[in-house]
Amino acid sequence: PELLEVEMGASSEARDYFPLVANLACSISNNEEGVKLVRMAATQIDSLCPQVINAALTLAARPQSKVAQDNMDVFKDQWEKQVRVLTEAVDDITSVDDFLSVSENHILEDVNKCVIALQEGDVDTLDRTAGAIRGRAARVIHIINAEMENYEAGVYTEKVLEATKLLSETVMPRFAEQVEVAIEALSANVPQPFEENELIDASRLVYDGVRDIRKAVLMIRTPEELEDDSDFEQEDYDVRSRTSVQTEDDQLIAGQSARAIMAQLPQEEKAKIAEQVEIFHQEKSKLDAEVAKWDDSGNDIIVLAKQMCMIMMEMTDFTRGKGPLKNTSDVINAAKKIAEAGSRMDKLARAVADQCPDSACKQDLLAYLQRIALYCHQLNICSKVKAEVQNLGGELIVSGVSWDLAFAITRSCSKKKKKKKKKKHISILKARQENCEAEKMVPANIKK
Repeated sequence: PELLEVEMGASSEARDYFPLVANLACSISNNEEGVKLVRMAATQIDSLCPQVINAALTLAARPQSKVAQDNMDVFKDQWEKQVRVLTEAVDDITSVDDFLSVSENHILEDVNKCVIALQEGDVDTLDRTAGAIRGRAARVIHIINAEMENYEAGVYTEKVLEATKLLSETVMPRFAEQVEVAIEALSANVPQPFEENELIDASRLVYDGVRDIRKAVLMIRTPEELEDDSDFEQEDYDVRSRTSVQTEDDQLIAGQSARAIMAQLPQEEKAKIAEQVEIFHQEKSKLDAEVAKWDDSGNDIIVLAKQMCMIMMEMTDFTRGKGPLKNTSDVINAAKKIAEAGSRMDKLARAVADQCPDSACKQDLLAYLQRIALYCHQLNICSKVKAEVQNLGGELIVSGVSWDLAFAITRSCSKKKKKKKKKKHISILKARQENCEAEKMVPANIKK
């Protein structure tokens, strides 16, 4: 396993990744000496990469060879040393604020991947992504603790160290425990039941912990520094890309709204979005047909379903440069509204499930409700990262919120809502039927 880990670490993908990160760090730094060191370290890793792979392949072909093992150990130590050198060099030219911003963003992406892997029962991806989250969190703790050594002890350092201590001693152990429980349950020959929401909540707490550390670190920044820090807001600490164009509240970029810029996306991006929208429209038609069967007067679940569908339609219109949503903030708020409506629907449907006399029907309904809760959680996570419109090199790019993920979630929500409404009405009908049968069994003189 260790051999495979080393080879994967030195794969061609990693070979491309290290120079990319190094060049990005160099492009935003004014530290000339530091930039030279970073480029030199990246070059050394690039030349060492194929040698590490060859050493690993040689040992794999001759696992009993002591010479091959010794050779692998030498290259392994050299690889780890060069990675540390590059990491330290990048740290030297990267500010703590930038590091925290990027780390927070990456951890949020990993939390999303972790939730999706859990939902799909993908043990390998879940384990790998959880490991990445633990590694990023540990690095944040290490860097910030070292940074606080540069300050005199006081209220500021106490607040920051308190946040890092909470993350390291409380949040991360709980996260690791829940990951282990989930992996054991999913890896069993017969999948064992476990509480998915426990891992989802633990993942969210990791992100919140890193976010709290960042907020604590930024406490002593001056208004001028905060104004220059494009990814910081006094009232809203949402993650933003430092390369994105930041604008006023109306999200105007070069005199255009974000909605207008969406309409100018490259054809390839438009085609990709259109494919997702088409699938969504198909699901909407099925949902409309299902909803039409029931009277919505006094039926809160049907009303909520229609409201959620309308919001989803507004979001799809935004991707075509149409509709009432004018900027990315509107889209984020729309996602939050869907999640809130989904939570209300969950409470209403659970009340129906509690009254259902048929245990099988009740369990089916509760299973669908659990999926709805998961999708609402994913929408809430998506809404934490603002969708951004980037103009890099003349090419318009949309980032921040993954439209594929957003449409996948809303499409799945539509499917689940249809099935849930069927289960709900079946539950009500069965309850009524049992009540009628009970009344028939009561003697006439008692009825009177």
